[in-house]
Amino acid sequence: MGRKVRYALVGFGGIAENRLAREGFGLDRSRFDGLAEAELIGAFDVNPDRRGAAEALQLRWYPSLAAVWQDEAVEAVFIATNNLSHAPLALEALDRQRHLIVEKPLATTAAAAEEVCERAAAAGLSLSVDHMMVYQQLNVRARQMAADGTLGDIDDACFHMEFAYGYEAAEAASWRCSRPEELGGPIGDVATHCFYLAEDLLQQSIVEVAAVYYPRTMRIAAENGALIRLALADGRNISVRVSFCDRRGGLAGTLGNLGYELYGSKAVLRGYGTMFQLSGAAGEPFQPRLELEKDGKVTILRPSAAGNIYQAVIRAHAGSILSGQPLDGRGAVHNLRVCEAAHASARAGGEWRRVDGC
Repeated sequence: MGRKVRYALVGFGGIAENRLAREGFGLDRSRFDGLAEAELIGAFDVNPDRRGAAEALQLRWYPSLAAVWQDEAVEAVFIATNNLSHAPLALEALDRQRHLIVEKPLATTAAAAEEVCERAAAAGLSLSVDHMMVYQQLNVRARQMAADGTLGDIDDACFHMEFAYGYEAAEAASWRCSRPEELGGPIGDVATHCFYLAEDLLQQSIVEVAAVYYPRTMRIAAENGALIRLALADGRNISVRVSFCDRRGGLAGTLGNLGYELYGSKAVLRGYGTMFQLSGAAGEPFQPRLELEKDGKVTILRPSAAGNIYQAVIRAHAGSILSGQPLDGRGAVHNLRVCEAAHASARAGGEWRRVDGC
């Protein structure tokens, strides 16, 4: 058996426990195998009540962040804390010579994200951000079809993540609705997924943005939603729709709506549930699918095997460490610049804004 990179989780809330530890690192042995490249050995959270959940998974509990850094067995950390702490914790981890995965977003500003990337590069450490949807098996298939001519010339596309969040008091008080400075709101929370996935499927960078906020129908501090037009480097324009104000009828309507359409001269490809934390495993609340409409026929494509998206992120990062070819995380800086341009455009009434660095 080859060497495994040993990780610690910094931040052990519900997402860290259920998505990262149980799924990503395969600690739920009833559903997942462990990883050949990586091993999760411990966790830390500022809430000591999370200790029991960590120890139930046979993880070492670190009583402080200092204890994480003192453990020489920890080679890499996965930061899964609140957004405002991502960049400061990332810089501290890099100063302690730890390789790093950070939950999206890398920082709450592009400038802070750039500083993290520069520090990682100077230290020769691998930096990755959890842009996990590019690894969803159906999204990989969609990228292939967009590239191999199956769809013909793609002259339009729409990516959308629209759902209800913030109507209930607890949701309205959460950071997603109440703290725009933490990238709360549908642009910072979910349009960012649309941005990087659009670039991945179409293999083009976003260079300009125009956006307008939706009319307010709910009382939250963040925007209710936004319509965003993206200009790609090759001249194409595509659209993104995101919102917290659309009820969508229930769980199936909500999850099915998290997807996209790619409009080609030969075919149309529609993704349902392909922009969520779904891998196609049995027992998930919605089975994602692609629908290829071509020559008057609709072909439904489903995942051929359950490939967990969080495991793919960790495998890629651990593999970069083992191969001595560190990841640089710079795609996350560009993603934040697109997000900032969208907000700047919306505040200016929809004027086009050039994405910094493009």
